[in-house]
Amino acid sequence: MSDNDLETLSVNTIRTLCMDTLQAADSGRPGTPMGIAPVAYTLWQRFLRFDPADPIRPNRDRFLLWQGHASVLLRSLLHLAGVQAVDADHEALGRPAVTLDDLRTFRQLGSRSSGYPEYRWTSGGPC
Repeated sequence: MSDNDLETLSVNTIRTLCMDTLQAADSGRPGTPMGIAPVAYTLWQRFLRFDPADPIRPNRDRFLLWQGHASVLLRSLLHLAGVQAVDADHEALGRPAVTLDDLRTFRQLGSRSSGYPEYRWTSGGPC
């Protein structure tokens, strides 16, 4: 598989995960996450200084999306990158920050994946 084929597969995986998440939630618009998936992939793959095992390390780059329409993209990227969860005291919890089950329950009552990224609810998200 060529590098170009791998990049295309990666972007399409991000898009598909976003579409499936929004379809399961029966809420949200797929246009923004699908449209900016190539940009997000390129930023995360080539430019961001970020360690998924230490999502709160000082001097890290942050990837923030203001619109709620794109929050599914942020959560999908956190899941695919394997970002680890930490608690309020910055201790590792030994689990992913966003699981596939979190995406399956996106925007559902009691879910850890609200419709908008919330401050300190998800490691690697807004902080």
